[in-house]
Amino acid sequence: MHAYRSQTCADLNKSNVGQTVRLSGWVHRVRDHGGVLFIDLRDTYGITQVLCDSDSPAFAALEKVRSEWCIRIDGEVKARDESLINPKLPTGEIEVYVRDMEVLGASEELPLIVFGDQEYPEETRLRYRYLDLRREVMQNNMKLRSDVVASMRRRMWDSNFREFQTPIITASSPEGARDFLVPSRLHPGKFYALPQAPQQFKQLIMVSGYDKYFQIAPCFRDEDPRADRSPTDFYQLDLEMSFVEQQDVFDTIQPVLTGIFEEFGGGRKVDQEWPQISYRDAALWYGSDKPDLRNPIKMQVVSEHFAGSGFAIFAKLLEQDGTEIRAIPAPKGGSRKFCDRMNKFAQEQGLPGMGYIFWREKTADAVAQELGIKVKEAQAKLKSGEIEGGMEAAGPLAKNIGPERTEAIRQQLGLDVGDAAFFLGGKPKAFETVAGKARNVIGEELGLTDKDRFAFAWIVDFPIYEKDEESGKIDFEHNPFSMPQGGMDALNGDPLDVLGYQYDLACNGYELVSGAIRNHKPEIMFKAFEIAGYGADEVKKRFGGMVNAFQYGAPPHGGCAAGIDRIVMLLADQDNIREVIMFPMNQRAEDLMMSAPSEPMSDQLMELGLRVIPQDS
Repeated sequence: MHAYRSQTCADLNKSNVGQTVRLSGWVHRVRDHGGVLFIDLRDTYGITQVLCDSDSPAFAALEKVRSEWCIRIDGEVKARDESLINPKLPTGEIEVYVRDMEVLGASEELPLIVFGDQEYPEETRLRYRYLDLRREVMQNNMKLRSDVVASMRRRMWDSNFREFQTPIITASSPEGARDFLVPSRLHPGKFYALPQAPQQFKQLIMVSGYDKYFQIAPCFRDEDPRADRSPTDFYQLDLEMSFVEQQDVFDTIQPVLTGIFEEFGGGRKVDQEWPQISYRDAALWYGSDKPDLRNPIKMQVVSEHFAGSGFAIFAKLLEQDGTEIRAIPAPKGGSRKFCDRMNKFAQEQGLPGMGYIFWREKTADAVAQELGIKVKEAQAKLKSGEIEGGMEAAGPLAKNIGPERTEAIRQQLGLDVGDAAFFLGGKPKAFETVAGKARNVIGEELGLTDKDRFAFAWIVDFPIYEKDEESGKIDFEHNPFSMPQGGMDALNGDPLDVLGYQYDLACNGYELVSGAIRNHKPEIMFKAFEIAGYGADEVKKRFGGMVNAFQYGAPPHGGCAAGIDRIVMLLADQDNIREVIMFPMNQRAEDLMMSAPSEPMSDQLMELGLRVIPQDS
């Protein structure tokens, strides 16, 4: 017999009754029934119940084991009584009577319990991650991640892509985040960098004549942590293609991701139609370039209804250049209590508040005043159905702007009795983010967001440039290496009108994919950087390898990268990306388990020619 096991803890069933078997695993749970010990023995495949009584030679040794001890048992497979069968376990029809036991690894008192659903502080979970990973939910998350990556690889190979590996140690290259620098021992005073992405290398692979490339690529960025972002490293499905346009990239990655979400989405609906929404429309309608389309709410501009109105705050705002008023429709949100709650939400986000209007059935008072009758008479007529009350608009804004403007707003937004609308004003960039958050909260609280669905949208037509309002300087707003729509001709006009062939894929409020059709022509690249104030010499210095390569017959090319961590986070129905990463850092970019980052030894610094300057505390 094998030294440790003849089967796994998921293999045994009624057909094995009477056999002598050997199992190894962890003690998941111990139950002492007065002279009879029941132990749930667990390995990565499943759980088998083993038992032992005082007649067994292993009883004395088995009495000493505790949760999470690693043990080996030998025993006989027995059928459970009909009344004791556990239908929830594949091994629920049998149990193993233990005749011999060996402790493979004893455990000290546990800092966190593996069995059950107890909640522990994240710091504890990360410090003892090897224990945290034994929990069922974490085992499932990591298996899901592995299966997703394997499926991605198969699907890319089936699409005639080849996998190539790009360097991990390379040159520093500004790509929107801070580099992790690596000092060179052989070249004192010089540094390598860990790649933020394989961006330049994958473009060089296209220049080298390889038509389709992909890689499950590690990326390293010194970023501030968020719930959906690792502060140090992450993995992406990276791909690049030659002789393609934007739609070709969409048509390539869509079936791959659709298949992944259908395969691992647990039966949730996967949208087959992926709309293409311009960056500007996404900001207007959803307040975000990664909108959650499960929520049907679309914001609208309603400035015309407030210009010159009795609501002085908005009327005066609109006299300033670049300002507008936007409305967030809230179907079924027509109660003062809900409106006040959303107004408070806006204040918590740093805004003065959020104006609102809600529509309700006319009160008897309003009907009485309108018809010139007594309130009791109006109540009786309404109750009998002799007259219809109709609807009225309520809230401070409605009183200030009057019934005609209020009705025009209602008709524009397509609202009815029981609905509401919220309003924000000013320069859009100052309130768009809060408006987007408010839209999400409204959708959640009013039950408008379809939770059982994956909704995708391509965000396209990103502006390449932006102007600093204080200095007036033109700089890049988005990826400087995207091909401008219209090529060189577009760069000869107003820079703020230039759009790039750049795109993101949003799903359920997260950015899953980012990519572009690349600017592969040196003359257009130099002009694009010149507009942002970067001379040709600086471009050559920063991106010399790629610029030089483009002078030797570079093909048109483009691609994208899909964030594997975020994809698995969505599939696992988790809110925090650390739940799907095997060994993540904490919020301060620390590895508590391995004590990283750590102070270097003095001889290491001397060998590298470095000195650490103490920081003021």
